[in-house]
Amino acid sequence: MLRKIVLLVLYTALGSGANAGALDGLLNGDMKKLAVLETPVAIPEAELLDASDAPHSMAEYMGKWVVMNFWATWCAPCRKEMPSLDRLQAAMPEIAVVPVATGRNDVAQITKFYTQAEVANLPVLRDPKSGLAHAMGVMGLPVTILLNPEGQEVARLIGDAEWDSPDAMAVLQALTAE
Repeated sequence: MLRKIVLLVLYTALGSGANAGALDGLLNGDMKKLAVLETPVAIPEAELLDASDAPHSMAEYMGKWVVMNFWATWCAPCRKEMPSLDRLQAAMPEIAVVPVATGRNDVAQITKFYTQAEVANLPVLRDPKSGLAHAMGVMGLPVTILLNPEGQEVARLIGDAEWDSPDAMAVLQALTAE
């Protein structure tokens, strides 16, 4: 528990002193909640499982900007947010939108939700023991973390957002243009 608190304090401190640089004037709407880190932070190694229990790692996304979203099927704000992440992936195929179902999320429930919400562009990835979420200081859901092409965290948004909104798209376009 102490480790989680230290991580949360660390991320809060980094975010509050962040130099938004290219994002100056772009943190509007839901993006006001985006904490931009002054210095990118390496993320821990972790194994994620797909719907068939095949292992995957975040290393698969090296070289791309990543919007990594921690969510769960039982989380109402997560369920509300997921369609916007799907639309973001369709609108910006040059980035990788990586939803990570954290904790106990039955594959059948994820698949059912994807079908009901018409999520068609996102992979099914699971962190069943919440190992990656805990290592990254994720204390609640949803949390979205932006990773640079080197696989480092550059920003974090706690809570839900409309990721295909003009405000979010402007932020992501500014980051990917750097």
